[in-house]
Amino acid sequence: MRLRQGLYALGVACGLMGLGCQKQEPPTVPMDVPAVPPPTNTVPREGPAATAPVVHQVLEVKAGGPADAAPDAGKPAAIADAAPDSGSVGVAAWTTAAVEKPRGEPPAITLRSVRTGTHADYDRTVFEFEGPRLPGYHLGYVKTPVQQCGSGDDVKTPGEAALEVRFTLARAHDDQGQATVAQRTLKPALPSVLALERLCDFEGEVTWVLGTTRRAPFRVLELTNPTRLVLDVQH
Repeated sequence: MRLRQGLYALGVACGLMGLGCQKQEPPTVPMDVPAVPPPTNTVPREGPAATAPVVHQVLEVKAGGPADAAPDAGKPAAIADAAPDSGSVGVAAWTTAAVEKPRGEPPAITLRSVRTGTHADYDRTVFEFEGPRLPGYHLGYVKTPVQQCGSGDDVKTPGEAALEVRFTLARAHDDQGQATVAQRTLKPALPSVLALERLCDFEGEVTWVLGTTRRAPFRVLELTNPTRLVLDVQH
């Protein structure tokens, strides 16, 4: 009897020891958990996901306001620079006569960009300069063909008229002699302004000519922040 009770106790003890030695398994992770979508307006970082699991936010690019709604290069934009009453320090009447404002204070002011765009009733060309002031200027229709100032070669402009824009004291290059406006010919093919050509950048004079569909009335505006001369040509 005692032997049987001893064997029973020994069996119970071994059973308890066996339960204590069993390894507890972690709960099973379901495999059908949906992936978390990335935040909106984001793209994955370049590279394998294992080494670059984060995302880079894509910032929404907006125009810098009405004063810079047209780019310096590429296809024409629907709007170029400010409306006539935005940042303007002088609003001129429409005319076909020459417009002139002499200024001759050194040093020469650097032309930084030339851009064009179209509005409902006119095409706009913007000449942007470095610094807080504009050089002197003279704008008016001239006889065709026009000439390059260095070589004297004729330049044929498209359209029925040529509108010349001449700046003094000004330059379209930097201290190393590199052009600050890379394109010397622009062909926006707008309703009135068909093409622009740089004729001169020499001895403090910078001259551009616009080939226009006709001898249309134009107006000249001076805009600030940044410094710009704006030329509007009616459709």
